[in-house]
Parts: sequence; structure tokens; C-alpha cells
Amino acid sequence: MKIRFGPAGNGDSYQPKKETIPQYIVRMGLTAYEYQCGHGVRVTAEKAAALGAEAKEKGISLSLHSPYYISLSSVSEETRASAVDYILQSARAADAMGAERVVVHSGSCAKITREEALGLAKETLKNALDAMRAEGLYHIRLCPETMGKINQLGTLSEVLSLCAEDENLIPCIDFGHLNARTLGSIQTGADYAAILDETERVLGRDRALRFHSHFSKIEYTVSGGEKKHLTFEDSIFGPDFAPLAEELVRRNATPTIICESAGTQAEDARQMLELVRSAGGIV
Repeated sequence: MKIRFGPAGNGDSYQPKKETIPQYIVRMGLTAYEYQCGHGVRVTAEKAAALGAEAKEKGISLSLHSPYYISLSSVSEETRASAVDYILQSARAADAMGAERVVVHSGSCAKITREEALGLAKETLKNALDAMRAEGLYHIRLCPETMGKINQLGTLSEVLSLCAEDENLIPCIDFGHLNARTLGSIQTGADYAAILDETERVLGRDRALRFHSHFSKIEYTVSGGEKKHLTFEDSIFGPDFAPLAEELVRRNATPTIICESAGTQAEDARQMLELVRSAGGIV
């Protein structure tokens, strides 16, 4: 097993008139790709199947990001029912392209307590998993994501609590989001180790070693947390990937790490790959 790296969608260096997405990923020396459905699941089954076939041929692991507007924790029953439908749409598209993981946003805590929001999110996820079972899509792993804005549901403990509800659920640990919502708390290898230790404590060693991940440097504000995604050229905001690279190699962890840098996601994913390789990891 090896750690896989890839971009979230297509960076500025992608040449759509000259190459396919899998050709782009290979050219950048990467082995993963996260298909973006943030604004809706609009990919046709035929296009998904073609992408999946070429990705499989080239040894590229696919994941899919579900619509951003999903709210598992909405106080509106209708909105939560729509979230289940959007997750189903995402799972169908993922299945068509052979993607194994679907990343899902949790929702907001603006009008209710965090405990109430977490309870609603757990209920919505259960309904989504039941619907996936009914359609033969339970093999697709849902990945609740840690979020960057302070008023969003999605602290590490909240995401791990969601994932503890069903073995199908794998956390999407977004280290940039966690750093932003905690106002720059991720500084050292020990900080990363604490995150991974807690993941293992709650979910067990297997899921803690093969978690899904997003990584980017993110600007944040004291009042709200996440403001905007940056590139690895930024020297003010973090987090730094190098200590995480060493920690992953030390643990023999094999996550899929998707880079969400602003426009340089493929190049920055390659930087992370090289840091893991320098630390002695298999990529």
C-alpha cells in the first residue's frame, strides 16, 4: 500500500484541449484525483464511465466531492431529505466512474446547539446510508469532512463522532480547515500526531491509517476561521505539510491526500509527494 496524492479538480496547468484528466494526472506524477461536483452532480453516466476506465488503466484512484450546499444538520426536514438525495446522486456518479469515496460537508450550527446539529447530522447520514444500501451503493465510502469556519459543524471530534456511527464512514481530515478554525494551532509533528491519535482512538487503527484527507494552506480570521484557500507559496498562514509527512511515514499510514490549493493544486500535491518520499514513504 502507498500514500496517494492528487488535486481537487483541475489546476491552472491543466490543458483541456491537449490532454484528458488522467493524462494530466500522470503528467504531474500523481496517482489520485477528486472529481468536483460542488455545484451539483452534472456528470453523465457515459462521461463518468469513460473517465473511470482511463483512470483505472493509468492506476489513478478517484474520489468525488458532493455538492457544497448539502446540510446534514439543517433544522428543515425538507433540506435534510434533499441532502440524502444529493448524496445518492453523488454515490451514483462515483459508482459510474469507479470512485471509492464521496466527500460530504456536514452543515451549520447557526440556529441550534452543536449537540443538536450533530444529532441531526447523524440521522441524515443514517438515512443516506440506508438509501445507498437499497440501491446497491453501500460499497461507496462516505467521507464527512472537517470544516474551516467556526460556525460550521465539522470539528475533528464532531466528524469522528459521525464516522463512529457506521463502518462505511471514513473521515475526510482537512488539515487546512482544522488549522483555520483553531486559528493556526497546527504547528508541529506533535500537533499532527494528536489528530491521528484521536482518530485511531475513536475509529480504530484501520480507518486511522487509510483516512481521506484534504490539504492546503488557508487564510483565516479570528472571528470566523477559514477565509480563503492559498498556495504553498504562502509563508504567513499554514499549515506546513513537512511534519505531517514524517508522521505518516512513521505510522505506515496510507491515506489519500487531495490538495485544494488555489490553482496550483497539482503542483502542490507533487510537493507533498516529494516530502513523503524524502521521509522514506512509499508513494
